[in-house]
Amino acid sequence: MNRASLLSSQNNIGSNRFSSHFLCFTDSPLTRTESSSTMNEEMSGETPENKHVSRPTLPEKIDYVFKVVVIGDSAVGKTQLLSRFTQNEFCYDSKSTIGVEFQTRTITLQGKLVKAQIWDTAGQERYRAVTSAYYRGALGAMVVYDITKRVSFDHVARWVEDLRAHADDSAVIMLVGNKADLAADKRAVTTEDAVEFAETHRLFFSEVSALSGGNVDEAFFRLLEEIFSRVVVARKALECENGTTAKLDGSRIDVIISGSDLETGKTNEQASCSC
Repeated sequence: MNRASLLSSQNNIGSNRFSSHFLCFTDSPLTRTESSSTMNEEMSGETPENKHVSRPTLPEKIDYVFKVVVIGDSAVGKTQLLSRFTQNEFCYDSKSTIGVEFQTRTITLQGKLVKAQIWDTAGQERYRAVTSAYYRGALGAMVVYDITKRVSFDHVARWVEDLRAHADDSAVIMLVGNKADLAADKRAVTTEDAVEFAETHRLFFSEVSALSGGNVDEAFFRLLEEIFSRVVVARKALECENGTTAKLDGSRIDVIISGSDLETGKTNEQASCSC
């Protein structure tokens, strides 16, 4: 083959390659769109195989972390309250907590992302010295008793005293009566007695049911909102104004009781549950 023939052959091959490569652009508008999309996917690294594979997203920025401790006698339902609030679950075969555990839930308060780090403490006396060490740094606390066990309510005063001895002076404390879903004849602690105690010791108060979920979210949100307003808003304002950190003690209680939510008497058959 002479040089002229060789050049002619190469030109034909180049022409064929050019036509083949750009054939998709001379087709219908729909084909052009599909082809452009295919090229864009190739350029961006997307292929039919990985097109629908979820890509990792950056974690949201947490503005505040609030440490909250949940304390009280054993078997009053502390672990179940945490499970209901953080996971919306209730475990019927829950075991007693050994030492301390914690769970978290992230919520939004006044446009800020707040992570609630909630510590579940053992209620047995033998763990008292260990669990009290975890009170330090807590911005809030729930002191839980079982409304069907008078002795658990009688021990509340000691729990509050222990908490105030180890936790920050400005910590928000809420008294919580659990198992409010049970029938009235199972109740051993009246609402009036609990309200009187809360008023005397300057605590917030709520009756809840970990089993039905009644008032659980409301109680936790009320506690976290109070922490936010006291520790974040009020303290920051006072620091800017006075240049000092003020200790903000509780001055009122909020009673959160909703009969329709508690479904009193609906679960009589589970009255013996110790969770």
